[in-house]
Amino acid sequence: MKGAAKRVALEGVGWLLVVAGIAALILPGPGLLMVFGGLAILSQQYEWAERRLAPIKFRALKGAAESVETIPRVVASVTGALLLFVAGAVWIWSPPAPGWWPFSDGWWLPGGLATAVTQIASGFIALALVVYSYRRFHGHPDAVTQLAAEREKADTAAHWGDD
Repeated sequence: MKGAAKRVALEGVGWLLVVAGIAALILPGPGLLMVFGGLAILSQQYEWAERRLAPIKFRALKGAAESVETIPRVVASVTGALLLFVAGAVWIWSPPAPGWWPFSDGWWLPGGLATAVTQIASGFIALALVVYSYRRFHGHPDAVTQLAAEREKADTAAHWGDD
């Protein structure tokens, strides 16, 4: 019985991460990272999830490498993370709707404290990912090529049943 509860809990977390990750692909947040985490959990139970791990990992790492290829990209990534902190602070401050706001005041800064907390958490995650990406990929112009070669090797091994 205990094993079944653990499996259900892990599947629930896995699916939650996948769904939240898909949402975060268009909303603020580390979408590919969450999809990858969800698939990593689900891959323990499902072969289809295991087969999809390598492409998601490649896309996430490729995006991380490309985000720190140049100093302007690093600055843009850090600026985006800092804007998440600013947005969270504005949500906490919760100023009244400005006069130019064309909608009902109820549509001004919806979500309240919960939105602020998730924006600030996303800012911390984004900064951590920028630091990780910078340390791992910046100054390595062949990083994306190496990632593609690693993916090709993994795809070939999976095709032939090797490790």
